[in-house]
Amino acid sequence: MAHLFVCQGRDEIPRWREAFPQARLVNPQQARAWAGRGDRIWVMSNLEGWPALVSTLSGRGATLMVLSYAPNSLEAFQALNAGARGYAHALSPAELLRQVEVVTTNQGIWVWPELLAQVVGGTFKALGGESRLQEEILAVLTGRERAVALAVAEGQSNKAVARRLDITERTVKAHLGAVFRKLGVRDRMQLILRLSHQDASVADSG
Repeated sequence: MAHLFVCQGRDEIPRWREAFPQARLVNPQQARAWAGRGDRIWVMSNLEGWPALVSTLSGRGATLMVLSYAPNSLEAFQALNAGARGYAHALSPAELLRQVEVVTTNQGIWVWPELLAQVVGGTFKALGGESRLQEEILAVLTGRERAVALAVAEGQSNKAVARRLDITERTVKAHLGAVFRKLGVRDRMQLILRLSHQDASVADSG
């Protein structure tokens, strides 16, 4: 299992080496030649054609993460859609990069926190929003759980949901945990896929 940071020129960031001392810096051509199943590949979003590279390498069974100097919701969505499991700031500290690796290696998705709500809400809208809701799915939820689920799917943070429903953040987390259990999902992205009648396993490949 190798760690490859795919970049061009002088993009190397010292904290990459701090996070993964055995990591190798490679260009896109080298990444295509060397990457294989189980490898952890970090791709810079300032590379031309990076979405295609991410799609190609993830198709080989590698775990892909995209790093950006200016994270934004559109780029995050592109990364996930291409098959990346992680999207983070290129200047993230070593500890956070290691956290991204742990989450993505365990079949999770890691998105720069400030963008998560935007990505989730944008995905829900792109899949049709409430017009695509399947009432039989929501039938297993209580009224309050349904309200929390829909607010979260729209991209609301726990704090915003708490204000909207006039409850505490702790209560929001409790309701959200119940929603995840009842619907058989483990995160916000899988929740919107489930509510939109999509295969929740899609979240595993971005």
